Amino acid sequence: MITSPANQHIKWLRALAATARERRRERSFVIEGVRLVTDALAAGAELRLALYAPEQLAATAAGAALLTRLQTLPRCFPATPAVVAAAADTEQPQGVIAAVAWPELPPRPGLRLVLDEIQDPGNVGTLLRSAAAAGVGLVLCAPGTADPFSPKVARAAMGAHFVVPLRLSGWEEMAAELGHYTVYAADSAGSQPYYAVDWRQLAALIIGNEAHGLSAAARALARQTITIPMAGPIESLNAGVAGSIILFEALRQRTADACAPSARNNV
Repeated sequence: MITSPANQHIKWLRALAATARERRRERSFVIEGVRLVTDALAAGAELRLALYAPEQLAATAAGAALLTRLQTLPRCFPATPAVVAAAADTEQPQGVIAAVAWPELPPRPGLRLVLDEIQDPGNVGTLLRSAAAAGVGLVLCAPGTADPFSPKVARAAMGAHFVVPLRLSGWEEMAAELGHYTVYAADSAGSQPYYAVDWRQLAALIIGNEAHGLSAAARALARQTITIPMAGPIESLNAGVAGSIILFEALRQRTADACAPSARNNV
């Protein structure tokens, strides 16, 4: 039982949560909470360290099931609730915190999503979660984007890191990666509505910075800008919302055959 906040494991978890440099050096990131740790284990994530408070986990059915699993795994240590709280980034820890290796998922067929200098961790997490739900084949994080492996992004993404392939990428590397794709960039002044695009083709979508929009590098890479028409007097949508709307239009088009009238009549 770990009882001291000065323990070396606590120090490492804090350092990993605090800086992107440490996360990149270790190629690991911190996750918290019963659901996120459970999902990581279910996805086959490499657990490099976990601390858990047995009495806290035992208080719920989901927590008790996770407790049973953690007690059988290496590098998983019981700790007091105060110690887990000392290592945690949240205000009300659920009794478990872990460090996991960066998932190394290979790119899959499907839409590519580029995050262009998106600064808000909540938006990055939302877009990762929507990308996972919409079947995106690869997410590319351009320079200037909030670290996708920060604790706030991990919480907002709700396990998407273990589902959708994700890379940190420079623009030159990205241009080579997307050489055979038609690249669209979302812009409030775009030239075409998002739903007029044929998303069934090899396509990539760029979502730009919340305040300043698309970077010069993003505009240079994009073949066309697209927009979300709005009826109300709103200048633009939240980046996470706008990106999600377009991603699910792409999913709708790609799965349209499954929703044909003959299929609907059988429902």
